[in-house]
Amino acid sequence: MTVIVLTNCPAGLRGLLTRWLLEISAGVFIGNPSARIRDALWEEVRQYADQGRALLAHTTNTEQGFTFRTHDHAWNPIDHEGLTLIQRPKAPTPLPPAGPAKGWSNASKRRRFGRR
Repeated sequence: MTVIVLTNCPAGLRGLLTRWLLEISAGVFIGNPSARIRDALWEEVRQYADQGRALLAHTTNTEQGFTFRTHDHAWNPIDHEGLTLIQRPKAPTPLPPAGPAKGWSNASKRRRFGRR
């Protein structure tokens, strides 16, 4: 079983994949091609994806029973003692809020206490 998920890819690439796989939802393709065809399709996806992202998942004879490949994803698959895991990028440290200083301004203090 092979599943390919495309995000923000050209329509021509989707048309290419419909020759070999069934599009069950927008950008989600599923089928059972041979390993040679699957690898050829993945190379086409990588070549024509442009600014888009792609994910390929397929069954294999491993402990997990499947493996996957990614193209232009922020999350990357890594091998950890025979298991394929997802490595997510570290979250950026938040910047301090760029707004006015907290507290009352001098003008509001004068208005509040009746001084003019």
